[in-house]
Amino acid sequence: METNRPLKNRFLKIISDYRIVFAVYIIITAFSAFSKWKRGTGGYNNYLIFKGVFQNTVKQKNIFLQYPDMFFDSNHYGVFFSVLIAPFAIMPDWLGAVLWNVANAAVFLFAVYKLPFSSRKKAFFAWLCLQEFITAALYFQFNIALTGLLMLSAVYIYERKETQSAIAILIGTFVKIYGIVGLSAFFFIRNKWKFILSMIGFSVLFFVLPMLISSPHFVINSYADWYYSLSEKNLSNQVLGNRQDYSLMGVIRRILGRADISNLVFMVPGFIIFMLPYLRTKQYKNWAFQLMILASTLLFVVLFSSGSESPTYIIAMAGVVLWFLLQKKYTKWDIGLLIFVMIFTCFAFSDLFPKWIKEEVFIKYSTKAIPCIIVWFRVIYELLTKDFEKDYQLD
Repeated sequence: METNRPLKNRFLKIISDYRIVFAVYIIITAFSAFSKWKRGTGGYNNYLIFKGVFQNTVKQKNIFLQYPDMFFDSNHYGVFFSVLIAPFAIMPDWLGAVLWNVANAAVFLFAVYKLPFSSRKKAFFAWLCLQEFITAALYFQFNIALTGLLMLSAVYIYERKETQSAIAILIGTFVKIYGIVGLSAFFFIRNKWKFILSMIGFSVLFFVLPMLISSPHFVINSYADWYYSLSEKNLSNQVLGNRQDYSLMGVIRRILGRADISNLVFMVPGFIIFMLPYLRTKQYKNWAFQLMILASTLLFVVLFSSGSESPTYIIAMAGVVLWFLLQKKYTKWDIGLLIFVMIFTCFAFSDLFPKWIKEEVFIKYSTKAIPCIIVWFRVIYELLTKDFEKDYQLD
């Protein structure tokens, strides 16, 4: 037993070093992108869609239509995305795809690094998110970077860097509407005027930037097209048994067999519940309370969106891990709930389960969302009842 202890300690030291797991992320990111490229255009179709946003913006062609000669399916990101993807789109596909994935990972990892946790907890955070990260990376998803941007928006507000927070929120919002939930930390901002003016100034900048590679008329029309594209996508997502709507609404709709139930039936009470913790103004000064609000936000944006699919859950998983790492003491229920999330959310579509269970249970009833739903209600309970100065710790 004694001879094994040094080896065990060395192993624990390695996996507790956030630099090691960060390196693992970058290696996996680059390798997965390159391997998908090697499979042919079908393997990296999402990247081709993203590249097409830049190409079609330059040509001033509707970026939300399908172009079967270029890629399958259609784009749902805003025209501002053409500026972000541009440096990668002009590269050879293999290099652009790899660097695009690495750039997304870098934003996420930088956000993890900025969290007010010890090196050990940062490493733990990254390890627990790895499975959902891989799922998103295999599809070249911007959701990875969006998760990082949402975390950074909260961190920068605590650091009193209002301009950086505004930029993080706006990048996410101008690419994917989800980013607007970064405003959930607005009440914690000390210099609100600086934040508001930064939001206005960079909103104008981000609105104008795509015009440099297209035209004002095209960009304005693109925002109208974006609205119609998202509206149509929302309706198409509310179908029983597809690979979308892994949300609280999706679970209820599929259990009841009622695809016609409106999102508003869930979103109105859900938003009220989400906002209740803001009544506890005396807790605002506690960084742990602000981070728990961030955890609630990351879960809420996924659980109350009919567009949530498997690769979207990197956002929700970050919320789950934030909740877990904020606990001062881990009860059996806390650990059990985390394991429940890991098995039935993170590994729901892995080889851990036979195909018929994935098709007849997980897909049919959107059960990937259920563990995260339970965690979200637990987060809300803690936000409403706990003293964040005494009951939580940051280290």
